[in-house]
Amino acid sequence: MKTSQKGSLDEIHSSVKTGNKAGWRKWFAFFGPAYLISVGYMDPGNWATDLAGGSQFGYQLIWVLLLSNLIAILLQSLSARLGIVGGMDLAQASRNAYPKWANIPLYLLAQTAIIACDLAEIIGMAIGLNLLFGLPLIWGISITIFDTILLLFLLHKGIRIMEGFIISMVFVVGAAFLLEMIIVKPSGLEIIEAFKPSILSGSALYIAIGIIGATVMPHNLYLHSSLVQTRRIEKTDLGLKEALKYNFWDTTIALNLAFFVNAAILILAATAFYKNGLYQVAEIQDAHRLLNDIFGSLAPTLFAIALIAAGQSSTITGTLAGQIVMEGHLNLRIQPWIRRLLTRLLAIIPAFITILYFGESALGKLLIFSQVVLSLQLGFAVIPLIHFTSNKKLMGNFAIKTWVKVLAWLSASIIVSLNAKLVVEEIYNWIQSTGHTWWVYGLVIPAAVCIAGLLIYILVYPLMHSLAEKTNLPHGEAIAFSEHKPAGYSHIGITIGFTAKDINTIQHAILQGGKKAHYTLIHVVETAGARYHGDEVMDLETSLDMENLKKYQDNLITLGYTVETKVGYGTAANAIVQIINSQTFDLLVMGAHGHRNIKDVLFGTTVNKVRHQVKIPVLIIN
Repeated sequence: MKTSQKGSLDEIHSSVKTGNKAGWRKWFAFFGPAYLISVGYMDPGNWATDLAGGSQFGYQLIWVLLLSNLIAILLQSLSARLGIVGGMDLAQASRNAYPKWANIPLYLLAQTAIIACDLAEIIGMAIGLNLLFGLPLIWGISITIFDTILLLFLLHKGIRIMEGFIISMVFVVGAAFLLEMIIVKPSGLEIIEAFKPSILSGSALYIAIGIIGATVMPHNLYLHSSLVQTRRIEKTDLGLKEALKYNFWDTTIALNLAFFVNAAILILAATAFYKNGLYQVAEIQDAHRLLNDIFGSLAPTLFAIALIAAGQSSTITGTLAGQIVMEGHLNLRIQPWIRRLLTRLLAIIPAFITILYFGESALGKLLIFSQVVLSLQLGFAVIPLIHFTSNKKLMGNFAIKTWVKVLAWLSASIIVSLNAKLVVEEIYNWIQSTGHTWWVYGLVIPAAVCIAGLLIYILVYPLMHSLAEKTNLPHGEAIAFSEHKPAGYSHIGITIGFTAKDINTIQHAILQGGKKAHYTLIHVVETAGARYHGDEVMDLETSLDMENLKKYQDNLITLGYTVETKVGYGTAANAIVQIINSQTFDLLVMGAHGHRNIKDVLFGTTVNKVRHQVKIPVLIIN
């Protein structure tokens, strides 16, 4: 299957080799992406819904967890299939399939889900730090801004290092809850009986939908379709079948581990709280305190450590998902640290407002609400995913079979119908509980109708249009090129810094224009005096620079070239741009400064600033 799209997560695309391996080495080469996905299935948002479900209803909602996990395995497998066979992530595929106007609200909804997820990680991390070290929640939330650095470091080290870090966090969470189960000693027979489905309504339905939203996370569908592309595979039928097989087992094992953690949290709440008559333990802090009262200090310590590990690992995968949905839906690429900081700040604001105006006790309710938001957005990711993986023009022989389609659409129907029921119930409750309903009729109901309309549109549109009709290329389509005469530059500017790189810069410049061109040697005096006094300055450095510039000029004139000199004053980039724009130049040749990272901050990035502000070609010489 060929695609013109640029690789999803391009910096780590096809970076893990899978060829020429056999046995356990082959399995190991493919294992990893689903474990990054699985942390989203055991993040602090899950903890809140599982604790609330276990403390209020005992083991009753464990069947909802199992159903959610089965749906998650199915949908994540479809997501992996799209990435492996189609060579696109879910956001890129949506951009190809739907009109541009539709991709904007789809992006906004996906980004809202990521912010809701990030909100859960922030609260979870802050609570974990508070429980272990007594750090105030407001400070814990502030500290979470700095995990941006950890993500950028891990991504710079490569996908395998990041996968190793995430898997170690998953191991910590899993080991902690395995020990918790040994401590609390739940009733095995009652747990088995609770796998029988029951009718849900009221608060049980609200929490069940929160569990589904916390388990089957929409951003994970975008993320998984991208992460599987980090494996370098043969694009043959045999290679694709092999990749699909290994990724299916990767998904099944990883998500069943996540199911164990979620089930353990719900069982812990049911055994420790529900059975002791403590029916309203939805707060993580209360759970920690009561565990200490009932089982001693070890259980709550393990609980807090696992919470921090889950929060830190989940926030990393949420960041990657943010990059995928922005680049895929909008074809907008910005610096990773800026995108990460924006997402985090948008999530921190509601957490700060909640603490300042409603108190720390309201954070638990905010956690559960964030998971309901995730569930409400799920249909907008699931419906396109089923359309894409069912389409034979897009997937070829790897389009999903009829029985898989039936299961997938049944899962989507369950999710959408439960969400619709919740929205209707909540709107009805708002109308009944308050006399001032103008905001319900004026804002909430119109918004719900618009969102429902968009959901129907993305369901119906692919049935009426071929998904393979068009491809939105990230950078436009290649233009036919015919042979042209050489550029024939007549006036070339050359920046001079009086370093060893000058000779190389001058040599490349005269190769472009030969002896027919006119050359201008440009140097900028950057002393403090030059910044303040401009061309009126005549300090020692200025006079020496002018003498050196004259030497270059004389040398080139001797060799038969036409050369003049220009001296600028003050900031290098601004002075160079001013000189170039004041005359008619055809080409500017610049020597790269040779520094990066922190030195860029300290000394500036002259080349980048200049090339964005001049309207002629710029040749950069390293």
